[in-house]
Amino acid sequence: MSTQAPDILRCAYMEIVVTDLKASRDFYVDVLGLVVTEEEDNAIYLRTYEEFIHHNLVLRQGPEAAVAAFSFRVRSPEDLDKAEAFYKERGCRVERKADGFVKGIGDSVRVEDPLGFPYEFFYEVKHERRMAWDYQAHIPGALVRLDHFNQITPDVPKAVEYMEDLGFRVTEDIQDDKGTVYAAWMRRKPTVHDTAMTGGDGPRMHHIAFATHEKHNIIAICDKLGALRRSDAIERGPGRHGVSNAYYLYLRDPDGHRVEIYTQDYYTGDPDNPRVTWDVHDNQRRDWWGTPVVPSWYTDGSRVLDLDGNLVELTERTDASELEETIGADGFSYTRPGEEMPDYKKGEYKLGHQL
Repeated sequence: MSTQAPDILRCAYMEIVVTDLKASRDFYVDVLGLVVTEEEDNAIYLRTYEEFIHHNLVLRQGPEAAVAAFSFRVRSPEDLDKAEAFYKERGCRVERKADGFVKGIGDSVRVEDPLGFPYEFFYEVKHERRMAWDYQAHIPGALVRLDHFNQITPDVPKAVEYMEDLGFRVTEDIQDDKGTVYAAWMRRKPTVHDTAMTGGDGPRMHHIAFATHEKHNIIAICDKLGALRRSDAIERGPGRHGVSNAYYLYLRDPDGHRVEIYTQDYYTGDPDNPRVTWDVHDNQRRDWWGTPVVPSWYTDGSRVLDLDGNLVELTERTDASELEETIGADGFSYTRPGEEMPDYKKGEYKLGHQL
C-alpha cells in the first residue's frame, strides 16, 4: 500500500450505545463524575476535567449495547483527505460528513476498518472550558483525561501490522517462546498506548480508559462505590499492571461496557523508546501484584456497530488464547512452574525481556 496515513494525534472520544440512558448517566456522571457538556433526549456528551474538546464520551440510547465509534483526532484538516484515501485503497467502506456525525465535531471521516471496527477521524471541534482549575467542582476520584481504548480481535499480528501502517508504534506486547503475539499496546501520543489489541473473538471493545492523577483517586472511587452499595460494579482491581506499569481499576457500567480507571504509566515519546516484550507465562505481566484475573476479563467484551448501526459479525479466534496459556496462574505466583525466584541482589530480575 502506498497511500500516506493520516497524522493521528491521540484517541479523542468513544461513542457507545446504552439501553437505559438514565442509568448510564447516573453511572458516568453521578458516580464517576464526568462533566456533562450537552444533553439531548437520546444522547449525552461527557468530558473529563482537563479536556477542552466538546466530549470524550457520547452515550446514545439504543436497543442493544454496543460501540458506534472509536474516534481519533488528526493534526490537520488535510489529514481527513489522507484518511479517506488510506481506507479506500484498502477497500474499506468510508463515509464523510462536513458537519460531523455527532454534536461538537466538525468535518469527520468514519470507516469500517480492515478489522471490522468503526473508526472515526476528525480535526474540527467545538472548544469547551477546561476545568483543570475548577477545584471546587473536583471530586476525590476525579477523571482528568481519556487515556486509551482496548480492542479485541482474533488476529493480533494482523492487527499490529495494520496499526503500524496507520502510524502507530508498539510500546509493549505479550508473546510466547514461539513468537506468537497475544496482545500489543500501541501509541500515537507519548504514553504507553492510545489503543491496544488483545486476542479473542472480535471485533469487540474490551474497555475504554480514563486517567486519574494519583492512586488515591482510584481508591476514592472504590470507597464511593462501597458507600453507594455499588461495589458489584468492580470487576477487577485495584492493582498494579506489569504491562504499562499503571495502577488500575476495572468497572462494568449498567450495560456491561468495561471502563478502566488508570494512572501512572510512563513517557514513550523518544524515537528510540525500547519495546518491552512480556512472556505469556510471566504471571506479573497482567498483575504486578493483585488478585487473580477473573475469567470475565478475558472473555467478555462489547460488540461494535457498522456504519449503518448494525452489529458486526464476530470472527472466532481459532489459535491459542492468552487465557488458555495462563488459566489458573494469574496472581498466584511470580514464575513459571519449576523456575526459581530471581535473585534481586544479583540483578537477575527484569520486566519480561526487552527487544
